[in-house]
Amino acid sequence: MNTLQSRRQFFTNGKHLLGGAALASLLGESFVTASESKAPGPQFAPKAKRVIYLHMVGGPAQMDLFDYKPVMQEWYDKELPESIRMGQRLTTMTSGQARFPVAPSKFKFSQAGECGLWMNTELLPNLEKKADEICWMRSLNTEAINHEPAIAAMQTGNQVTGRPCLGAWASYGLGTMNENLPAFVVLVATPSNRDQEQAISSRLWSAGYLPGEYAGVSFRSKGDPILYINNPPGVPDAIRKRSIDGLNKLNEINYETLGDPETHTRIQQYELAFRMQSSVPELTDFSSEPQHIFDLYGDEAKKPGSFANTALMARRLIERGVRFVQVYHNNWDHHSNVAGRMPSQCKDIDQPCYALLEDLKQRGMLDDTLIIWGGEFGRTIYTQGTLSKENYGRDHHPRCFSMWMAGGGAKGGTIYGETDDFSYNIIRDPLHIRDFHATVLHLLGFDHERFAYKYQGLDQRLTGVLPARVVDELLA
Repeated sequence: MNTLQSRRQFFTNGKHLLGGAALASLLGESFVTASESKAPGPQFAPKAKRVIYLHMVGGPAQMDLFDYKPVMQEWYDKELPESIRMGQRLTTMTSGQARFPVAPSKFKFSQAGECGLWMNTELLPNLEKKADEICWMRSLNTEAINHEPAIAAMQTGNQVTGRPCLGAWASYGLGTMNENLPAFVVLVATPSNRDQEQAISSRLWSAGYLPGEYAGVSFRSKGDPILYINNPPGVPDAIRKRSIDGLNKLNEINYETLGDPETHTRIQQYELAFRMQSSVPELTDFSSEPQHIFDLYGDEAKKPGSFANTALMARRLIERGVRFVQVYHNNWDHHSNVAGRMPSQCKDIDQPCYALLEDLKQRGMLDDTLIIWGGEFGRTIYTQGTLSKENYGRDHHPRCFSMWMAGGGAKGGTIYGETDDFSYNIIRDPLHIRDFHATVLHLLGFDHERFAYKYQGLDQRLTGVLPARVVDELLA
């Protein structure tokens, strides 16, 4: 008997005993431990084989971008009606305000494409050209009102951290297409304006209760893209390989002794890290990109860490077989100076987003690559703090916000959902983030109700146990 086993490991391995065999005969395939479970693969033909998720950290103001509210010009500095607010929960940042004056958007809107979406064409002139290729969603909603739980909910389906994120689920379900690169990569773009950035950390790209190999691998924008990717001075590849082989033999002994699945993950990660020593330098070397690509993405594409550079890197990653690329772009938490900060944020993302869609389209990759753009919640129509036409802020607003998708089976030219004149309440086609997750999983070839992982005796799912649905109107 192995006295080094934990209690959980003992009972896990106990299924091989006679009683376990009898139980297995009754339960069939469901009697499989988490450590022995295999990546399921798509349950039906996926429309999207890859995902690039562009998360705007902080919560973009929907009424300043894609949710046009012209009536609000007549409401400037007037009090938000109680019939609209209806006692909605407020953050501590505005709950003590004496007034809630309406702050209309100061930016120019016009209709874009044949779909006729009214959008901020003053700040997003390039994205406007892609209006008919984008699926616009204006009725997202969530229960979370503060950043930490809201980002966790948007990324993992639950406000409590520790669950697998969408990228980890995709990596687990679909596996890798390039053994020399991770299936799931995280990129953090540096905004040109850094007035009010939110903290983000590896908890957002965690594998949670899935095996650790499905966690995101974060690439740095400066210096070595991954720490210790290069050999130490005087250490050739042959010696490095012998060292890793020796470590893996020790880990294999440890795994056979203890049966800890994380040890198995460690073995795989050492092997991947060695293979990445040859694949990552080529990946991050942009010198092979022709000038017309830099012209497409803009001058910032040559600047490491910029959003344009990150968007181009995302294309290079999926082109080389990475399944899921998670991009974070910070400083969308506009509690003040929307008029000053929104232009710089839009300048960061406008041309690169257009370029990414156009680049993938020209390469024949857009049809099976899903692009997602959005934040963790929206903003209020009333101002936070002092109101003037040149300076106003917006508080968090979870009851309605806008996102968009393109490619990968999303229905271009669709405008889904509608909010009231104050962009405060949804009046048509609400889209909860659970419905959004169910729809994304569907595009990847998974039934969200059957795509599960057994953990602590339960079939855990991205969409949880509350009702969720695939929104057919968003599908091409």
